[in-house]
Amino acid sequence: MGEFFGTDGIRGVANKDLTPELAYRLGRAAGYVLTKQLELDQSQLDQSQDKLVLIGKDTRLSSDMLEGALAAGFMSVGVNVMRLGVIPTPGVAYLITHYNAMAGAMISASHNPYQDNGIKIFNNKGFKLSEAMEQEVESYLSNEQLFLEIPRSTHGDIGCFVDDFNGPDLYKEHLMSTISIPLIGMKIILDCANGAATEYAPGIFQELGAEVCCLSINPDGTNINNKCGSTHLDELRKQVVEQHADLGLAFDGDADRLIAVDHLGEVVDGDYILTICGIDLKEQGKLVDDTIVTTVMANMGFFVAMQDQDINTLQTKVGDKYVLEEMVKGGYTLGGEQSGHIIFLDYAKTGDGILTALHLTDLVARRKTSLHELCGQMVKYPQLLVNVRVVDKEGLHSNQKIADVIQQNEQKLGNQGRVLVRPSGTEALVRVMAEGPNEEVLEEVVNNIVEVVKEELT
Repeated sequence: MGEFFGTDGIRGVANKDLTPELAYRLGRAAGYVLTKQLELDQSQLDQSQDKLVLIGKDTRLSSDMLEGALAAGFMSVGVNVMRLGVIPTPGVAYLITHYNAMAGAMISASHNPYQDNGIKIFNNKGFKLSEAMEQEVESYLSNEQLFLEIPRSTHGDIGCFVDDFNGPDLYKEHLMSTISIPLIGMKIILDCANGAATEYAPGIFQELGAEVCCLSINPDGTNINNKCGSTHLDELRKQVVEQHADLGLAFDGDADRLIAVDHLGEVVDGDYILTICGIDLKEQGKLVDDTIVTTVMANMGFFVAMQDQDINTLQTKVGDKYVLEEMVKGGYTLGGEQSGHIIFLDYAKTGDGILTALHLTDLVARRKTSLHELCGQMVKYPQLLVNVRVVDKEGLHSNQKIADVIQQNEQKLGNQGRVLVRPSGTEALVRVMAEGPNEEVLEEVVNNIVEVVKEELT
């Protein structure tokens, strides 16, 4: 990770860390770097592509402010900007190729509270920027002399808005085209997190014939992810049981992840979703090389289930960008994270919560069974995760006391479990996770490590 870019773009408290000035500078720097790449591609590949960037946003109060600043930066280097309005992150990635744009940008801080915001940028193929390109953009952001050398467009070369309001409908049509049967007879409860899914998910599921009840569909700029969505499931679990729904589906603020709830109110996370969808794809002959890509955070029970089904697994660092890189490299069709970022590479270039929700629901309907029964294909190991807010998360890997306490507690678990301690890629947190068959031992192990992390890094 660099000075500005984390595992999921640039993120921070809006108007404090992520200011309109920084958004403007990012637009200029990224616009310049992407334009140079576009000109190189066109000279080498004899292909035509528009000097156009798409910008989408979620429902945060600060998104309008950052959109204006980012757009101004792009236009100052001669790049036209198409505003997509409020749209899920994967919608931006999908529409880049449709509009033959050279890039796209999403303004969102995903599952974070409303006061945070972020900007992530996609290339002309709809994939997140490579680390090499992020580093090139950062070189302009961190070096004032270099930044001042970025040329300014003048006269008729200045960029402008070229809005096309068909984009959201095109994305909806794409999503609905990916499943095979209508959802008539299913009762589904959606939690849209007062975020980007609000104007998309309810209409899509209703159009496909499902009976839909909705939670958190009244965004006001400050209530995105507030006690709702994929990281706050209590109300969804309650409503699914009380309303006798078939299942519940919870999105985060930018709708790039999904966590589900079965009819008994039990949580169905990304590990379960990968298990269910992976087995189904294998049976259809659509799971390339019988392989699923996941991260080191996946539950041990997931790997046991995959071994039982003769499905191969590949592990990456935490972050859907790393999962995607491995998928593209190997041509694999399915990958994702326990947190609910699920990538169906045949249909999307990034995690897509609504797409995942449709495929999971379609699978339940096709098999004429319950989500709860499908979850029986995997037995989850107890897992305990504690987030520790720290001052210096980068000091984690060089701290000997922390390394020692981790090693001591790994020995306690032996071959029956594991410990994973890592810095968050997006927040000032250290995540301490332990997994194994005995919950009392896990609690002791995690508490031991958390105590030392607090002493050393806070």
